[in-house]
Amino acid sequence: MMFTVTQRSVLQKVPFKPFALAMLVFTFSGCAMKPEQQANQVSIAPDTLVTLPTAAQLGHSLTASQLITAQWAEQTHQLPVQLQVDSQKLALAGFSSWGSRILSLTYENQTIEASVLPGLGDTLPKPEQVLFNLMLTLWPLDAWHKPLNDVGWQLIETAQHRQLIDNKGIVVADINYQSSQHLDGDITFINHQLGYTITIKTLDYNQE
Repeated sequence: MMFTVTQRSVLQKVPFKPFALAMLVFTFSGCAMKPEQQANQVSIAPDTLVTLPTAAQLGHSLTASQLITAQWAEQTHQLPVQLQVDSQKLALAGFSSWGSRILSLTYENQTIEASVLPGLGDTLPKPEQVLFNLMLTLWPLDAWHKPLNDVGWQLIETAQHRQLIDNKGIVVADINYQSSQHLDGDITFINHQLGYTITIKTLDYNQE
């Protein structure tokens, strides 16, 4: 995936503290016995795996430069990302404040391949979980219906708002959109169970 000089200059200005970005991750302490995880699944709760929609189910191609800001207690931390989606593949990259790629992921042929810069594996969120958060905010509601229904979860949408509800009827997360065209405004992702808020700011995007 190629990035412009302008995009890199924006990314280099962003402060980055990787150790606190674990709040982005939907991880929970699990049991010893867990269901077998498939190549296109991510964990959303103990013993609960959800199958991701395909890249094509977004419904259009997309290239976006975004800034993820995570707030937890009195701390604020940021991760610049680049997202590229076409009918065959999704590619995601996360960057440090000095512009180096520290997190990367591709999702193609129902398989997720991810890597993190050596030495940062224990301090960064899992790329698969960053991907899940982004897809939950951007992919159409009907793309999520079957995957979530299969595990008894729901994603409910009203005007400029989504709610993720677990199999016990508990609201796990609220997603608020500043604009009806989701990428034209900030997206706020509030995780009630883990007590963090993520703001996704799209700095630049192109979709066809």
